[in-house]
Amino acid sequence: MPSAHPYVQAVTDRRLVDLAPDPPVPGATDGRWWPPVALTAPWIDDNAPRLDVLHVHFGLESSAPDDLVAALTAARERGLAVVYTVHDLDNPQLTDQSPYLALLDVIIPAADRLVTLTADAASEVERRWGRTCEVLPHPLLTADSGESGVPAPSDPAPRRVGLHLRDLRPNIDAAAAVAVAVAAADLLTTAGTRVLFDILLNERARDADLAARLQAIAASHPSVQLRRTPRMTDAAVEAWLAGLDLFVLPYRHGTHSGWVELCFDLGVPVAGTPVGHIAAQHPSSFATLDLDDPSTIVDAVERARAARQAADRPTARRERRRARMRERDEVRAAHAALYRGAMEDVARARRAGELLRVGEGRR
Repeated sequence: MPSAHPYVQAVTDRRLVDLAPDPPVPGATDGRWWPPVALTAPWIDDNAPRLDVLHVHFGLESSAPDDLVAALTAARERGLAVVYTVHDLDNPQLTDQSPYLALLDVIIPAADRLVTLTADAASEVERRWGRTCEVLPHPLLTADSGESGVPAPSDPAPRRVGLHLRDLRPNIDAAAAVAVAVAAADLLTTAGTRVLFDILLNERARDADLAARLQAIAASHPSVQLRRTPRMTDAAVEAWLAGLDLFVLPYRHGTHSGWVELCFDLGVPVAGTPVGHIAAQHPSSFATLDLDDPSTIVDAVERARAARQAADRPTARRERRRARMRERDEVRAAHAALYRGAMEDVARARRAGELLRVGEGRR
């Protein structure tokens, strides 16, 4: 869960795994899965007879620790295997990480199997909790991986640099990002490099005063534009990214990023702050930047167009697409094998009378 999430759909081979739909959320619009009803003890008790595995991906922050303990205890008592994919060791929706850490301290020791996206994240889990994760890379999500649609930018068009500030969620350092974009734009234009920083911000933002300040900062340079947009569809996001030379991730904290995966599939280089394990997802197309040093963005911009054009060559697109399709097949098969193994472990433990209490942990 959540079964409707694009990542969950991507890692599931529907020929081998029957993915239960997300239960409706009381009072929510159709299609909204959060807060996840499937991660509650009553739902698990009611639905356990038709389930074998509870796989938790996202939405953990919607639970209180006691409620999470109750849900995992219900799964354990009903004989369900519990799998947890450690996407986030720091939650991007939160500033104070202590409530989220309390939840990780419940689910990471309790899960039968753990998965994460990078070896670096697996090492952190091992160091902090003494648990071993299976490392399975983030699979292909894009519809065409750059096979069609918007071509890569070319000379003499301005270098196009994209930033998406979303709804100003806590892990995005929006003020520093816009300020450094203005400073980098000034350095680039002074050096004779034409550039356009295209900064997107959702119409519905968490902080209206900050949104207004960001617009004022962006307006101070003609090569920086800040656009307020409705929530974009996946297709619209892909089309926008495909028209960029460089995408910038101005994160304060984080662990992994779906943006990095989308950009890799579209051949768009990424420059981001050195937080979490984002750089380990696709190191060959990731440049580290410092939001206090505009020269780091300047350097990334200067290198980006050649890299972008090379990635957009038809042979490069085809090879990248084939490799990512093979990888997705391997990730799906690995998940199906993971579920079988977790189910066998739980069945063996139950036969031996080794039903562990939530919180005891296991290797």
